[in-house]
Amino acid sequence: MNALYYTEAGQFEVRKVDIPQVNDDQILIKVALCGMCGTDMHIHEGEFIATFPVSDGRRIAPHDSPNGDIRVPVNPGPRVIGTIEKLGKDVNGFTVGDRVVADNGISCGHCFYCRRRESTLCENFQGLGANTAGAFAEYIAVHKKKVYKVHNLSDEAGTLIEPTACAVHGLDQLNLGVGSDVLIFGSGPTGLMLAQLLKLNGAVRLVLAAPAGPKLDLAKKLEAADEYIALDRANSAAQLEELKKQNPYGFDAVVEATGNETIANESINFVRRGGKLMIYGVYAESARVHWPPSKIFLEEIQIIGSYASAYCFPRSVAYLDSGKLKTDGIITHVFGIDEYQKALDTMASRQSIKIAIRPTLSSKE
Repeated sequence: MNALYYTEAGQFEVRKVDIPQVNDDQILIKVALCGMCGTDMHIHEGEFIATFPVSDGRRIAPHDSPNGDIRVPVNPGPRVIGTIEKLGKDVNGFTVGDRVVADNGISCGHCFYCRRRESTLCENFQGLGANTAGAFAEYIAVHKKKVYKVHNLSDEAGTLIEPTACAVHGLDQLNLGVGSDVLIFGSGPTGLMLAQLLKLNGAVRLVLAAPAGPKLDLAKKLEAADEYIALDRANSAAQLEELKKQNPYGFDAVVEATGNETIANESINFVRRGGKLMIYGVYAESARVHWPPSKIFLEEIQIIGSYASAYCFPRSVAYLDSGKLKTDGIITHVFGIDEYQKALDTMASRQSIKIAIRPTLSSKE
């Protein structure tokens, strides 16, 4: 089969490799489509939880596990939808040909955090397409407990189940009160899903602020928010100041979903006394914020992180299968596996909303 592999940060190739063998408790999925997102760009640059080989044959990772183990390099691709090709002998409840998605988060189940049911904080956390085999390939083998059936979704919509699961986890973390005023910075795919979920689960008024462009235009078409603020990507100071003037008491909850260091640093200034700030974007490892501790103390502001998801896929599948979340137009580009550089370039151009890779579609075939 064809599969995409990195040889080092920024360097990748399409290889011909064997189709994975399934263990007794695994399911072999024939990949129909696999979604990309900002984390793939971070992995391309050697950040997030990516791993790459070094010249003496050792393996290095930006985030080695606490027990000193070094993770091995793998092919990327975390957001898969496809059909079941083969079942391990201990797999029940599935049939060859079922359309399925796979939860890309893998926790060990036995570390300090897992034993406290805090799986996203797992000391040995793995992710499909980051530090274990991903789905920028024609087939992927996944543990049966990570596979879920889908019924009413297109392949394109199916690639949004993982971002939606992250949004469900964010909603759990935020624990939003009914009737809340909410501000969300960012209109990327996972931000759009989170915005819609917030409107359905407690937000009486949702303001979405994001750079002017295709993503914000789509947010309006999807009716993801109640109000929209177009930010100047180069200098948004004037728009942010006006937003403060229009909302002198701030918001019950502010979600920073851009991954932009400057916006993250400014976001706390929009939080109402007694409110919450949730950091939801993926940032460069060099990013830093400077918030006055006295402000957090005196105004009783809660700072919340939301990373990945755990036990959220069933709710994500249910929401998307129900049609209550709008997805039309989010997938704007589909590329073959041998067009991955073009996919990265398109993502960097900021002219796409979300990109997907179809491993069976190749410009060489």
